[in-house]
Amino acid sequence: MIYCLTGEILFIDALSNTAVVDCAGVGYKLTVTGTTLSYLSACPKNEKVRVFTYMAVREDAVELFGFKNPEELSTFKILISVSGVGPKAAIAILTVLSPEALALAVSSGDVKAICQAQGVGKRIAERIVLELKDKLAKSMPTLDTGSAVSSGTSSNAKGSLADARDALLVLGYTRAEIDAALKGLDKNMETEDLIRSALGRLMK
Repeated sequence: MIYCLTGEILFIDALSNTAVVDCAGVGYKLTVTGTTLSYLSACPKNEKVRVFTYMAVREDAVELFGFKNPEELSTFKILISVSGVGPKAAIAILTVLSPEALALAVSSGDVKAICQAQGVGKRIAERIVLELKDKLAKSMPTLDTGSAVSSGTSSNAKGSLADARDALLVLGYTRAEIDAALKGLDKNMETEDLIRSALGRLMK
């Protein structure tokens, strides 16, 4: 399995969301998310870049999918674990939603946000919410929603913290990992900012 590629960008095609990375004279073609495409397009010419990858092996083809960071890669793997969601659909979803925005959409049941992805209909979006929320529900009995909130924190802040926890559980992190990542963060931050900050800590 190829975990990541480090090399120079040879070619980028925004229409097909593909990029070719030259690694020691071998060009690897990747299908990438919109975020990753923007990142690669902004990189100076002849500068080495690192792209995290997932290899999909089928009977008739072997494809590489590329991601700007491990968060995107991890979320991609979670998405393709949902029945009926293939790599192309997962790429489309991560093109319109960041990992934290997707996790928040799932935890809040926001089907419309997921339907923004090209080729992703309401039925698939509902299935994503249902299956990933089911994973979240299985984790909820062990979740102490007040463990990292001081008694003086406002109810809105508590809500944001609980929402951030739920979203991070959707992404597959354990309660202990989430509590450690959220510890010391400003509880008055918006939920998505809490998730983004926690993810930054979790990926170190």
